[in-house]
Amino acid sequence: MMRVILASGSPRRKELLHTIYQDFEILPAKGEEISAARKPEDRVRELACHKAREIYGKETGPVLVIGADTIVVADGCVLGKPKDRDDAHRMLTLLQGNDHSVMTGVCLLWRREDGSTGEDVFFSGTKVSVYPMTGQEVEDYIATGEPMDKAGAYGIQGTFRKYVKGIEGSYNNVVGLPVSRLYHELTRLQLIQAPPGIPGETGEH
Repeated sequence: MMRVILASGSPRRKELLHTIYQDFEILPAKGEEISAARKPEDRVRELACHKAREIYGKETGPVLVIGADTIVVADGCVLGKPKDRDDAHRMLTLLQGNDHSVMTGVCLLWRREDGSTGEDVFFSGTKVSVYPMTGQEVEDYIATGEPMDKAGAYGIQGTFRKYVKGIEGSYNNVVGLPVSRLYHELTRLQLIQAPPGIPGETGEH
């Protein structure tokens, strides 16, 4: 049997991956999230690969490692996780009343029982529109503590959802893992068995 490892400690990714696998291990990558890529889509793919390769390099035997990274892009600025409250305030001020993109890169690295290996990398993009927020609403949201461990300083699945005007593309991608696209990639690569005819999520590349 091939072991499945999620190279992320995100509870949101853990929950989403459970829709595909009942049993998998969690071994969060510890390396710095640094990329010199100019294009956001290249950045998330590269960072996802850094995470997957870090864990894959320590493993032996049949294994599948899943690495993922999510960023928010607003007005040409790449927004990762806020460094502090002031950084969260800056990000939320930029997002409120505007549209932005959420991109998640995914890297799959595997070694089969016969010793053959492979790598597959992709990203998913979703457009998110946010209603205008007052300065007090921004401060109140920061006070919840939700923004501090999330790209773009917000979680669409939390209390921030009341400010989300709409999305175009995969909701799960905004949460942190485009599970439908991931499921189809695993099926295409014969890393998991699945019945045909399952619909995919829109907005994924």
